[in-house]
Amino acid sequence: QVQLVESGGDLVQPGGSLRLSCATSGFTLDAYAVGWFRQAPGKEREGIACISNYDRNPKYSDSVKGRFTISSDNAKNTVYLQMASLKPEDTAVYFCAATPNWVSRSYCLVYDYNYWGQGTQVTVSS
Repeated sequence: QVQLVESGGDLVQPGGSLRLSCATSGFTLDAYAVGWFRQAPGKEREGIACISNYDRNPKYSDSVKGRFTISSDNAKNTVYLQMASLKPEDTAVYFCAATPNWVSRSYCLVYDYNYWGQGTQVTVSS
């Protein structure tokens, strides 16, 4: 069955960097759309970075564009989120998600994804 397990969340100072990993199993990574989402306390879950199964080009939300990079390693069945220049407003639980459904949007929409990991906490604070 499809499983996604996030890791790498931590407490980091503003301006710092962090890399999140999402270990996947039960499906072929390059046949699925995959993405990273986050949810801060009291806020809705938002899509921040995703790779569609339409063109495999990464998409980013405006809030992280230029600072975060999504990538995937098919040999390791792992999706990464490299985060740089972290800000306190990046504090959230970060989720990895996947779907076999055809996704062709130019942005990352929560409701397009039907498999989710349990999340990993990222806290940006001095």
